[in-house]
Amino acid sequence: MGTNTGIEWTDATWNPMTGCTKISAGCDHCYAAIVAERKTKDVYLKRLPVKDTPANREDPFAPRFWDDRLLLPLTWREPRRVFVNSMSDVFHAQFSLDMIRAVFDIMAIASQHQFQLLTKRPERAARLASELHWPENVWVGTSIENMDVARRADALREIPAAVRFISAEPLLGPVDTLDLTGIDWVIGGGESGAGARPCDPAWARGLLQNCRRHDVAFFWKQWGGFTPKAGGRLLDGETYSEFPRELISA
Repeated sequence: MGTNTGIEWTDATWNPMTGCTKISAGCDHCYAAIVAERKTKDVYLKRLPVKDTPANREDPFAPRFWDDRLLLPLTWREPRRVFVNSMSDVFHAQFSLDMIRAVFDIMAIASQHQFQLLTKRPERAARLASELHWPENVWVGTSIENMDVARRADALREIPAAVRFISAEPLLGPVDTLDLTGIDWVIGGGESGAGARPCDPAWARGLLQNCRRHDVAFFWKQWGGFTPKAGGRLLDGETYSEFPRELISA
């Protein structure tokens, strides 16, 4: 499945994998899990999970692989920025190396697109990096919602991607001291949805200042609230929609 999207930093989503498991505070109000339970449950439950257990068969958010979705990017003629697995994590432990390779093979063939992979498991991505082909159109990012998971940036730096980025969304604490060496782009934003945790403006300003110190492109996606757009996008009266410098015109 793939679709145009309202996510400001990408053009389309492509989900050859779905499902995940929560591993840190940023996962607590996972929108993908909510969508799987409330909107796509019937579709997902028709597909066997990767780890076939009775519990997973009944769980719409158990990891599933959709080989029938693999070729979708090849049908898009116009170049797009494509968020890979908005409903999953490419590097989840239950996805085999062969499954991951199948996704990478398509990304290499569909060279007209830029593919944006966002993972909370950059350690596994780094371990598998030498087993994968990394074309120039593949960007890899990791989620860092607070300094408790700052170690993910170290693993990200080990991945031979053309563009490495960090998603500080939902931003749940200050990351002013996060080492951005070797990072090309940072996306920040507050949480949205029921029970959304507030984002302190000081955290956003600190993130921006950190990007400026490291000469890293900065994209402020939203303040969040009950809906993603509830708080708007302005940070101290400015809109920040930067992309990695060499790729702005892509």
